[in-house]
Amino acid sequence: MKMKTRQITVTAIMLAICIASQFFKNLSVYITGPIINAALILTVLYAGLACGIILSIITPVTAFFITGSPVMAAIPAMFPCIMAGNVILVLCVALLKGKFGSKAGFPVSIVIGSILKGLFMGVVISLIILPNMLPEKMAPMLRVLQLQFSLTQVVTALIGGVYAFIIAAALRKTSLGKQD
Repeated sequence: MKMKTRQITVTAIMLAICIASQFFKNLSVYITGPIINAALILTVLYAGLACGIILSIITPVTAFFITGSPVMAAIPAMFPCIMAGNVILVLCVALLKGKFGSKAGFPVSIVIGSILKGLFMGVVISLIILPNMLPEKMAPMLRVLQLQFSLTQVVTALIGGVYAFIIAAALRKTSLGKQD
């Protein structure tokens, strides 16, 4: 597959936005999470599914290097699960945005993708990985971590979807918003 200049540029800009937002992760996941989810969705819209998947895989790694999460360091098995959750979101947007009509398709694909992302991460991370792999010294954090890797994922993906919807609507009125 040959990448076009526009795809590389859009993906690079979205990655830069994700990296910049990750410096605020220690303030609140409700700042960083929606920005990253919006970037993933916008990447799918303006650079394609392959670029959305690439960004879905890169962002958990950059987040770890920027914030140095002790939970992620203790349980590296979470990395592929977070990546897969992101991929579920971008796949839903890419594959479903045209399936529910021209007006409703995009928002419906975001809602479905957000719910499936949260369900996947909730089951795999919150119910399987964390209870079985969380180090004993981190055990008091279990309930908070389970919430962060389940319901919080749905909420931040939905908020990011609203951001993406607003940005895409604004871009449609410009030459930048014309999709290939």
